Amino acid sequence: MSSVHSGNRASVWSPPPAKTLLLEQDEVHIWRASLHPPPDEIERLGRLLAPDEQSRASRFHFRKDRDHFIVARGILRSIIGRYLNTRPAQLRFDYGHHGKPSLRRKFDSGSLRFSLSHSHGKALYAFARDRDLGVDLEFIPEDFAGEQIARKFFSRREAAQLRTLPASQRRDAFFNCWTRKEAYIKAIGQGLSMPLDEFDVSFFPGEPAALLSCRRLPQEVLRWSLQAIDVEAEYVAAVAVEGRDWRMKCWNWD
Repeated sequence: MSSVHSGNRASVWSPPPAKTLLLEQDEVHIWRASLHPPPDEIERLGRLLAPDEQSRASRFHFRKDRDHFIVARGILRSIIGRYLNTRPAQLRFDYGHHGKPSLRRKFDSGSLRFSLSHSHGKALYAFARDRDLGVDLEFIPEDFAGEQIARKFFSRREAAQLRTLPASQRRDAFFNCWTRKEAYIKAIGQGLSMPLDEFDVSFFPGEPAALLSCRRLPQEVLRWSLQAIDVEAEYVAAVAVEGRDWRMKCWNWD
C-alpha cells in the first residue's frame, strides 16, 4: 500500500503510479521533493514557468533562492499537469487577496485544490478535490530557541503550555505548533493577516494534531482536521484539510 492515514500521524513515501494518477474525492495527496536537482533539470523546469513567474524568479538576489523558486514552481506545474493530463507550461494561476494561488477555472473548474511549502531545500505539495487545504514545512535548526517567538505570536495558552515542557522537548513542540498554525491559515487563505494568537492547536510531542479552538469563528474546530506529516529527520510538517472524511497518500517526486 502506498500510504497510511492512521492515528493522525503517519507517512509512508512511495513512487507515484507510472501511468494513471487519480485523486479521489476522499483523498489528500502529499508530494515530497528536493529543490536541488541537477542544473539541466533546473533549466528544464524554468522553461515551464509563465512570464509572471519568471519575472518573480528574476527578482531574487541570491541564485540559490532563485533556483529554489524555479524548481518549486516547475514541480508544482508538473504534478498538476499529471493530474489534469495537461502540458505544465500551459497552466495559469490566479492569486487570492493574500497570495494563495489557485488554478484558473478553465483548466479544472475549481475542483483541484493545492498548497505548497518549502524549507531548507525540501518542498511539500498537498492536493485535494473540492476541499480547501494548506500545508506547511519547516526545517528545525539545532540552535533554535523559540520561546520568545512563542510569547509574541502564540496564544497565551500555547505559550504557557510550551513552558511546562522539559527543555529537551520545547524545540520540537514549538515547530509542531508553528507548522499546524501555518497550515491552517494557509488553508483558509488568510496568510499572516490572521493573528496566530486567535486560535489554538495541539502540539505536545506525540499528541494528535488538532485545531482546538478558534476565537473568531468557534465553528471552525468542526470544519477542519489537522495531521502531522513525517517528512524526514530535522523537518516538521503539517497539513490542514477541510472536513474529516479523507485519507492521505504520500508520493516522492524524482
